[in-house]
Amino acid sequence: MSDAMKSAAPKRVLSGMRPTGRLHLGNYMGALKNWVALQNETLPDGSPKYECYFFVADYHALTTDYADTSGLKQNVRDVVLDFLAGGLDPARSVIFRQSHVLPHFALHNLLEMITPLSWLERVPTYKDQQEQLREKDLATIGFLGYPVLQSADILIYQAEFVPVGQDQAAHVEITREIARRFNHLYGGKGKVADAKSDKERLAELEQETDVRQILPEPKVLLTPSPKLPGTDGRKMSKSYGNTILLSDPEEQIRAKLKTMVTDPARVRRTDPGNPDVCPVFDLHKVLSSAEVQAQAAEGCRTAGIGCIQCKGWVADAVVAELKPIQTRRAYFEAHPAEVDAVLHEGARRANVRASETLKQVYAAVGLE
Repeated sequence: MSDAMKSAAPKRVLSGMRPTGRLHLGNYMGALKNWVALQNETLPDGSPKYECYFFVADYHALTTDYADTSGLKQNVRDVVLDFLAGGLDPARSVIFRQSHVLPHFALHNLLEMITPLSWLERVPTYKDQQEQLREKDLATIGFLGYPVLQSADILIYQAEFVPVGQDQAAHVEITREIARRFNHLYGGKGKVADAKSDKERLAELEQETDVRQILPEPKVLLTPSPKLPGTDGRKMSKSYGNTILLSDPEEQIRAKLKTMVTDPARVRRTDPGNPDVCPVFDLHKVLSSAEVQAQAAEGCRTAGIGCIQCKGWVADAVVAELKPIQTRRAYFEAHPAEVDAVLHEGARRANVRASETLKQVYAAVGLE
């Protein structure tokens, strides 16, 4: 393949979501909408700019919820339905379940062999989640090692980019470190004497200029990650019970938004407010037109409008954003065989690509 052809080839992108149930507005605006934009982006000649792989991380769900898997099957189904409803197109993206692609787990096991325990113990979310989820026993190998499985998910496709928001960029770094370590161990031009320590071997290999990138280090592809508060003003999250689901009917959306917290300074209808500290206005900034935003901001600052009217305007914007998504979801709910076909074909395509990487990995390690 010529250099010109290589440069024109689509860049491979991979991302996934844990199946915690139906997706909410924060999931959509922070990730799914960006995935759809990436899948639809084209080069000047009309060819796709990215080769997209998007998956439901059902195996990852077991790292924290292994004790109760009764809802896992339905949760996976709901996430896939929301993927398709949100605009992911199986003709342009590979959509699949993690557990249906066994090379993920073969690479995961190999990477566990070379990943230092100290790397996992220093991952910030390890202790944070243990603190937040005290009711669960997370003193398991699976929970400690979930970053290795996450790394395998990315590296098994030799993905060039992982689309994330700025606040998640650091999560990709351990994947880069694991890939770098693997390449230095198994991609060097020569063998180092067995008597040398792993540290000494890596030091020598790092001086080599022709280390093969068997597992290329993925780059972060920064995507828009707007601030999207829930109805209580905190980050929208199922664990807080403050979400607006993509599948919520209009009356439920409007009812939820009526209870949303606002600027605490507006105690009475006649009190002026500050839209810059109001969670409702944060939704306006993401979803409403510039004209509506200007009207809402001016009305808030002058007490020209009340909070109920402001919430009504943002509800209009949310309903308009979700209407085509809900129409598509209704279609796929009525055609389950089409959803099954999407997952079947997605698993086939993902397995073909992942198996190519695994073959290279086995050869490099000496397992061929």
